[in-house]
Amino acid sequence: MEESGSTSDLMTSMGRRLLEWYERHGRALPWRQTRDPYAIWVAEIMLQQTRVEAAIPYYEQFLARFPTVQALADASLEQVLKAWEGLGYYARARNLHKAARLVVSDMDGNLPVTPEALYSLPGVGHYTAAAIASIAFGHEAVALDGNLRRVLCRLFAIDDDPGRPNTQRRLESLAQAMLPRGRAGDLNQALMDLGAMICTPANPQCLLCPLFHHCRARKESLQNELPFHATRSFRPHRDVTAGVIWDDSGHMLITQRPLDGLLGGLWEFPGGKRLPGETLPACLLREIEEELAIEIRVGELLCVVEHAFTHFYMTLYAFDCRWSGGSPRCLGCRDLRWVTLDDLDAFAFPVADQKIIAFLRDNRT
Repeated sequence: MEESGSTSDLMTSMGRRLLEWYERHGRALPWRQTRDPYAIWVAEIMLQQTRVEAAIPYYEQFLARFPTVQALADASLEQVLKAWEGLGYYARARNLHKAARLVVSDMDGNLPVTPEALYSLPGVGHYTAAAIASIAFGHEAVALDGNLRRVLCRLFAIDDDPGRPNTQRRLESLAQAMLPRGRAGDLNQALMDLGAMICTPANPQCLLCPLFHHCRARKESLQNELPFHATRSFRPHRDVTAGVIWDDSGHMLITQRPLDGLLGGLWEFPGGKRLPGETLPACLLREIEEELAIEIRVGELLCVVEHAFTHFYMTLYAFDCRWSGGSPRCLGCRDLRWVTLDDLDAFAFPVADQKIIAFLRDNRT
């Protein structure tokens, strides 16, 4: 970083320069067209682990369906999960619903103002609390997301892992020094946009950067090396079976996953993970007996679905099955239903199961 005047003045100057760039080139995102804290909260929750382009249609549809925190609190969990269907990371939807009911019942329907109070809500971490507090309420808080960490690590040539607590505190301190009084929300969003549009993970467009002359990584030709990241762990692979189980009246059996854990509260075709040395049909027979206490006949393989989760890859094998004995009981699920193919639209399914549904509809006889 060039020395011209005091360090404080230089940091403030960089903040102003970045804001000028943001006013001309910042992204026109729908949640930036409102000051409604509820809408900003919904957007920030959706943007956790989701790209902006993917979040936009869900944000617009979600607010049309639940326009206020009261409307969200009044909705059932099933309605919220259905509106979230396909966006993934469903714990976000469950926590958003739980938090809305808490805001209505304990806070007179008013979202907390400070990062500390926002952090007490289910599903709101430090970054999300700072983003909402700064953008919706003008609080002087730094929202340190992946884009901000990357920009700051390059700007100040920080070669420590940005995921480490000590490094994060250092980055927060640097960003705090750049904050113009009263415009923390704008600066947070400016840094986000700079990271998304210019200071990208690969091949940053340094010549277009408003902080080009201040960037230490650029001066030392380290822009493609920073930020440093620890080696990612290996993601294992799982074979999983699912049964499309029919009864004699043309209804199929679907089950609801427990609320806690992966994909909690969503509906699925019952089945489970294959054990070492187990055939796929044997796996399905075992899982159905363990989870539902019924007997089935496993028929032909209908389709194979590949899907990637954050921590593992999955190959899902869907079989055509016939219920042959026993009364279904929820031993490993939250709920179960016998439904027709046309009924499935009323239930929220994971992406992998949605592909099975699409196959069934494409091959309806």
